Parts: sequence; structure tokens; C-alpha cells
Amino acid sequence: MADEPEITGTESSGTEAPEPTSSGAKNAGTNARTNSGANSGTEPETKPTAAGDAAPAGKIATKPTPARPRDTAWRRLAGAFRPHSSRAQVAAAVLLAALGFAATVQVRALRNTDEFTNADRTQLIQIMDGLQQRSRRLETDIGDLQRSKADLVSGADRRRSALEQAQTRAQTLGILAGTLPATGPGIRLTITDHQAAVNASLVLNTIEELRDAGAEAIEINDQVRVVASSYVLDGQGGIIVDGKLLPAPYTIDAIGDARTLATAMRIPGGVVDEVSQKGGLASVLERQTIQVNSLHSVVSPRYAHPAPDKSPGSSSR
Repeated sequence: MADEPEITGTESSGTEAPEPTSSGAKNAGTNARTNSGANSGTEPETKPTAAGDAAPAGKIATKPTPARPRDTAWRRLAGAFRPHSSRAQVAAAVLLAALGFAATVQVRALRNTDEFTNADRTQLIQIMDGLQQRSRRLETDIGDLQRSKADLVSGADRRRSALEQAQTRAQTLGILAGTLPATGPGIRLTITDHQAAVNASLVLNTIEELRDAGAEAIEINDQVRVVASSYVLDGQGGIIVDGKLLPAPYTIDAIGDARTLATAMRIPGGVVDEVSQKGGLASVLERQTIQVNSLHSVVSPRYAHPAPDKSPGSSSR
């Protein structure tokens, strides 16, 4: 008989020994590295694997979480409302503010000059004529004063010139103070009041309007001379001027440029219109000669005294 080949192995184990392969060798190396990491007490370093590679043994493959997208629309909207200022914008703002201020001032100035808007052509011509006459009168006064100054400075007879100037000055002050009678061109204003609607306030406004128009002497009802210290009050049955009761109608004589004074009384919204609104009647007559004969009784002041002359180099506080 031919010899049968011997069968080597262990039958008692009941298992066959696996054949050694190259993959098995690789697994063995991997297991060895894994065991050495476990023995060292640290987890093995996990490296990212390429697509298609199998996950390491004992690990669950997870995908990387994508970053949360930013809401760029809201950020852009917030940036649009965020204030951004530059030097050019600041300069433009300052220029616009200055332009607005100048425009406001100009509008207010134009409003202030609209007081004669309702006046017709005839009334405007009268107002212009009155202003021109006042200007000529002031120019004449300036010329007289300059001639007087020249006579006092370079005149041959300075003493006589000084005496004449003093007399003229005393007469002027006497007329203005109401201690001397006066005569000259002017107007007579008559206010008729049947309803007792004309009060002291209206008469006082009339006096102020006459003074503003250049009246140099004023007399009421041929009885009271109006001066700087005069006062007007409401009384029973009339008005009280400087302590004297004057009944209606009221006659006011004023010496000055007749045309200018008449224009001031007839101006729209002036004395004539105001008296008419109160139910009275005001008439203005221009005359070449007005007589003002009432005199004002001068009373010595109780509180006011002449100020002492200032010495050279002294300063007042």
C-alpha cells in the first residue's frame, strides 16, 4: 500500500487555521496600533478620511455641520439708516442753515414795509410830499445852525452875535416850553363826538401823531397849551388835560408844516379813521396862520436838579 499523506492540525479544537493574507497582515498592524493606544490611556487620533473610505472601526461617521448663513439683507438695511457724516455734508448743512436765517430776516423785513400796502396812489403821493417837505425843513435848520456857528467863531463882533443867538435861543425854548405865544402856518383839527366815544387815549395818540409830524406848538380848545409834561385823562363829560376839564367838541391847533400835519392826520389808519370808527367826525383845515396864545405855567421841579459840570479827566459811573 502506498503511504497516505499525514494530516497535520489539531482536531480537538475543531477549527481550521485561517490562511495568512495581506489584508490580514494589515488588520493585524491596525489592531496592534489600536491596542497600543488603548494601553496608553488616550484615544486614537481621528483623521479625516477621503470620500469613499470606510469609517474606522467602532466610530459612527458624521457629516460636518454647515455654518449658519448670515442675514445680509437686514444688515444692509440697518447700515442704510446708520448716520454717515462727512466734512462736505457738515459744510452743506451750515450753509443751508445760514440761507434759511437770511430768508427769514428778509421775509420779516418785507412784512414790516407793508404798512402802506392798502394806501392808494393819491395817499402815497401825499406821504412822499410830506417827507420831502420835512427833509427840506431839516436841511434849512442845519444851514441856519452852521451859519450861526460861523458867526460865533469868525464874526467881527462876536459879543453882538452871541447876544443875538442867546435871544433867539430863549425865544425858541419859550415856544417849545409853552411860556411864549406862537404864530405860524399849521392846521386846525376838530373832533366832534356826539356819542362820548372819544376818550383820553385817542386824544393822546393825536398829540403824539402831531409831534411826530413836526408840530412845534399845540393848543386844545384855546385853553390848554400842550407841552412835554402835559397829561390827558378821562373825565366826567369830557377829558382832563393838565388838570383842566375840556368838553367835546375838541379843537386842536398845531403850528408846523400844514401839508405834512394834514397828511399825518389823514393817513390810512390814522386819527381821522380812528375817530370815524368810534362814531365821531374829524375834520382837518390847513391854514396859513394859526394863533396859539395859551401859556403853560412853569412849575419848579421837585426832584430833578441840574447835573454838576464834569471836570476834565473825571469819569462817571
